Amino acid sequence: MEIRLALENDLKNIIKIINQAKVYMKNNNFNQWNDNYPNNETISKDIKLQESYVLIDDEKIVGTFVLSFDGEINYKNIYEGNWKTNNPYGVLHRVAIDDLYKGKGLAKLILDFSEKEALKKGIKNFRIDTHKENKSMRKFIEKNGFEYCGIILVEDETERVAYEKIL
Repeated sequence: MEIRLALENDLKNIIKIINQAKVYMKNNNFNQWNDNYPNNETISKDIKLQESYVLIDDEKIVGTFVLSFDGEINYKNIYEGNWKTNNPYGVLHRVAIDDLYKGKGLAKLILDFSEKEALKKGIKNFRIDTHKENKSMRKFIEKNGFEYCGIILVEDETERVAYEKIL
């Protein structure tokens, strides 16, 4: 397995995996992502910002995620709790794994890579959020040392559960 920055010509494959995740979310009765988000424009912006990554297995893109160290506007206000620290942090967004590769530990590979990148930059805090009904992601987050901090609102004013981990 290899992880690298996404390129503009990866867009089609990234969107394919994102669309699989949208179907999974819909089938599991939570609307974290919808028909309009994330879309080609969102992913292209991530690629241009050099925050979009792909996970490659045998020259095939099998996973995608966004790793950012520029802060997250939606994390400015947190409700029903508090962030653990006010220190600089890394954040993971838009994690998606190809349906044929689910259950193979790839999300853990992505998280480990992301945490190492944070530590290389001297950043010792990591934040993540997800839909309250995204039980598989919440289980993964909690199993990997993140602590629940509260509720944040995203652009469309819907709630997400927010977590933080000190590395």
